[in-house]
Amino acid sequence: MFHGVKVNEVVTGTRPINPESTAIIGLLCTATADAGTATDALDEAFPLDTPVLVTDIRKAIGQAGTGGTLKPALEAIADQCSPVLVVVRVAIGVAGVGEDAPTAAEDQEARLIGTVTAGNVYTGMQAFLAAQAQLGLRPRILGVPGLDSQAVVAELLPIAEQLRAMVYAQCEGDDVAEAITYAGGFGARELMLLWPRFAAEFLGDTVARALGLRAKIDQDIGWHKTISNIAVSGVTGLDRDISFDILGGDTDAKLLNDAKVTTLIRHEGYRFWGNRTLSSEPLFAFESATRTAQVLKDEIGVGLTWAMDKPLTKVLVKDILETINARFRLLTGQGMIIGARAWYDPAINEESTLAAGQLKIDFDFTPAAPLEGLEINQRITDSYYASFADIVAG
Repeated sequence: MFHGVKVNEVVTGTRPINPESTAIIGLLCTATADAGTATDALDEAFPLDTPVLVTDIRKAIGQAGTGGTLKPALEAIADQCSPVLVVVRVAIGVAGVGEDAPTAAEDQEARLIGTVTAGNVYTGMQAFLAAQAQLGLRPRILGVPGLDSQAVVAELLPIAEQLRAMVYAQCEGDDVAEAITYAGGFGARELMLLWPRFAAEFLGDTVARALGLRAKIDQDIGWHKTISNIAVSGVTGLDRDISFDILGGDTDAKLLNDAKVTTLIRHEGYRFWGNRTLSSEPLFAFESATRTAQVLKDEIGVGLTWAMDKPLTKVLVKDILETINARFRLLTGQGMIIGARAWYDPAINEESTLAAGQLKIDFDFTPAAPLEGLEINQRITDSYYASFADIVAG
């Protein structure tokens, strides 16, 4: 028999859902050491086909050698902010020997795309998928500055979907018509195409600056703000002329935006101009809608880990619902979403599935759309002359 006071600890109620870190850049690149310098330092800092965590971008620039795309990409990113990066370096492509051997460009694409070997070793862009296990975080802003061919971008998109990340890539074409045609070959919500380029020796400068600016916006404003209409640092010009008029009209910028291509403009500095992904689903046309969906999926999924394997009772279901809805209220109050709600639907939770330990919760949300078009009505009137005599007399 128990004689005394016994205190039972009962843990119920809501738990906080922590925000996901979205300002992590995934950079796929090449690099070679300085001429006449041993490659040991570069190989140690950035071993091939390995996700490397970079928390000090200035230090990384000093370790990046001078050849390849790594150093100029890091320099362009550093002009925007000092983000956390996951860098995957691949070897420089080389031409094969023989009539049917791959060219250097084809070999480079193959190295960038990579494989998952029989020994479960990830190479090329596949190494981004190993970042969570090896580094404890996932890149959410992906790019291959200077090497983002159509084939490379196409293979990177399924990886972005798995990582719930966005891809920023160069739209190819010598003129507006060719750029629009190129963009028509994609239909993924995880992709934003950029055209033309900033004037720079490094062909990947535009994409690298987009990666850095996206991370900066995430850090300073939030993932709900698109990349459009924010001044880009370190830019001196564009590589070709683009017609643009803030008041509209049939300009190059409008044609490109209508084709879901984000263009570059000069307006109080140089800026990206465009909010749209290449999504074939209109609900995810805006970059902000795609990123909102990605973030909510991550935050809710990770934030409910505590509920797994607990007894499936009405108390647990209520705690789960309130945990989700509390997060929605906070995000709505911060202006990051317009609204959202989670609920329990008995129609999709049958007795047999509940008894098998399977619970289904529904939620919907409305992302904050960017103000893409502002219409102002201008009228001419003589009504202000009605009190003209009083004004003169006064």
